[in-house]
Amino acid sequence: MDGGPGAYNPRTAEEVFRDFRGRRAGMIKALTIEVEKFYQLCDPGVYLISRLHTNIIFIEKENLCLYGLPTETWEVNLPAEEVPPELPEPALGINFARDGMDEKDWLSLVAVHSDAWLLAVAFYFGARFGFDKEARKRLFSMINSLPTIFEVVTGTVKSQSKEKTPNGNSKISKSASKTTLKQLSQLSQTNPPTLSKVDDGSEEEDEEDEDEHGSTLCGACGDNYANDEFWICCDVCERWFHGKCVRITPARAEHIKQYKCPACSNKRSRA
Repeated sequence: MDGGPGAYNPRTAEEVFRDFRGRRAGMIKALTIEVEKFYQLCDPGVYLISRLHTNIIFIEKENLCLYGLPTETWEVNLPAEEVPPELPEPALGINFARDGMDEKDWLSLVAVHSDAWLLAVAFYFGARFGFDKEARKRLFSMINSLPTIFEVVTGTVKSQSKEKTPNGNSKISKSASKTTLKQLSQLSQTNPPTLSKVDDGSEEEDEEDEDEHGSTLCGACGDNYANDEFWICCDVCERWFHGKCVRITPARAEHIKQYKCPACSNKRSRA
């Protein structure tokens, strides 16, 4: 199964990390910018009504799993048929819990299990190809440099960044986001998503600003801020996104009065 084993077998710590990062990116997409599609695929069952509307039959689906693929994509599929499976299996039955929980809590639960599965797959490769202590340590260090899927989905990293910064300027406040949205489209793609700076000759403050923006994470892919990329802020959830992740260009952003990320837009449509 492509969703479970993946298309190749990484043999070094760096290759395993690339595999981990690709699967992680795919699962984050499922739980954020493509959450509407993921939600629909996890329908626990379907009601079938006869033509005469006299009989109602409930067809229950089987246990489904969320798989992240090394190609930064994802799929909802049945677990592997072979026993034991080629790779560790993700949590079963995520579809059955969907309608019995608040959507936000359900997505958080899937995110936690997804984090556990990614670690299991990564260290399965490590054990299979005989990683020594140093290789395992290097692999964990690379994995630990990224926020967990749970942190990205729930915004925990965002809250932690604010707590670390006494003045609360690690991210632009909602009151400034609308103005900043228009400013972003006018800036070159080499400029960071920040408020205009006042040159007071303080190099220390500039360094602090760089550190703060370095902790800013894309709400879609979970990667850190980079100076050479265009970013945009959602006016509803206040999360920042790479323009390429949400398919927004600087030119298009110039004509948007209030930006809503895909996840916030999908919540409004379902409501």
